[in-house]
Amino acid sequence: MMRDQVSRHMGTVVERLRVQLALTLLCGVLLPSLLLIPYWGEESRAGRGVTYSIVGATAAIIVATLVARRVSSFPGTRAFTYIVPSYASAYSLILAGLFLARLDYNRLFLSVSFALSLMIALAIALHVTRNGRQRFYVVPFGRTERLREAASVEWIVLTEPTVPQDPKAVIVADLQHDHDDAWARMLAVAAVRGHEVYHTKVLMESLTGRVAMDHLSENSFGSLVPNLAYVHAKRMLDVIGVIALAPLLLPALLAIALMVKLSSPGPVFFVQERMGYRGIPFRMVKFRTMYVRDDAATEAARIEAMTRSRDPRITRIGHVLRRSRMDELPQIWNVLRGEMSWIGPRPEAIPLSRWYEGEIPFYLYRHIVRPGISGWAQVNQGHVTDIAAVTAKLNYDFYYIKNFSAWLDVLIALKTVRTISNGFGAR
Repeated sequence: MMRDQVSRHMGTVVERLRVQLALTLLCGVLLPSLLLIPYWGEESRAGRGVTYSIVGATAAIIVATLVARRVSSFPGTRAFTYIVPSYASAYSLILAGLFLARLDYNRLFLSVSFALSLMIALAIALHVTRNGRQRFYVVPFGRTERLREAASVEWIVLTEPTVPQDPKAVIVADLQHDHDDAWARMLAVAAVRGHEVYHTKVLMESLTGRVAMDHLSENSFGSLVPNLAYVHAKRMLDVIGVIALAPLLLPALLAIALMVKLSSPGPVFFVQERMGYRGIPFRMVKFRTMYVRDDAATEAARIEAMTRSRDPRITRIGHVLRRSRMDELPQIWNVLRGEMSWIGPRPEAIPLSRWYEGEIPFYLYRHIVRPGISGWAQVNQGHVTDIAAVTAKLNYDFYYIKNFSAWLDVLIALKTVRTISNGFGAR
């Protein structure tokens, strides 16, 4: 019992951002600095690179820690999963910045710093994961039945209107329910004492990453319109991303186009009209991954149906392209034209979109942001093959719109890299 309490206490301490930064900076900056002692004060290149190396490593650790911590606050994510890509990206950006600015730096120091900071960050994340299972105290009135959907957390049902003795108690209640005076007073006291008190619906959205589509729901700004400042910044980042990645993507596009052409008769690209930003249709382009047959049904008609797993219509190279998501690469053209974004809900085929609009009065709200090459539904759910899965996909899309932010886009980008590497959701 005592061992469990000590372990839980240590897990709580290590969860603090200041503790994590202190430990990581100690191991990632202070210890490797011992390697640079012989060069302090020298006018040599190694000596001049001491300061820049230490400043760069410090900045990389702070950025990586904040990114990993921030993205892990979204549903279905664990900091442990994103430690490596966060640190690798941060150190790569710092190294690229030093190189482009033509500043001297010490490669040995940065290499040791990266290795040590990564190891301590992984150790911290593993410790928190093992000892930091989420625990929620539930007020058993109103609509609380959906809480059972999240089995990965510990639910403790309160039996009397008393604030739990647990100093880190998080309380969950249906705040739209008309609680009696004793329970309402308890919720007020808990909030005043600094306890987090969540509405059941909001908490389930946070735990599952989906928004129920029973009605339109405002975002954190109290509006149906996404953060306009980020909308404009995101468009600028989309264009910069295309321009920056073009030298790397163009050779890949040419090679894939040649393979598609040689793999089977037919055009290289498949173009289909999809529903786009603000409900305006556009022509989305991707690499052709299916055989072109001579029968009456054209591929354009067939593709509107849901693609099945191990679909015989898919070519051999098509399977590879779909698994790696490289069949979507030509959509950078749509991104450059402003019809799509790198990140956003996937655009639907026109007939399917029209059908949804007839079934769901507020479905059109899905088009308030630009559709994306990758999205929240794709990295969490993968390819859908039935109506129930399509409904769940819409729940994910509405969650993305409600929580539209740069941090969520960063998380989706990291998840997309993992999805490409393991083929999750391929069809």
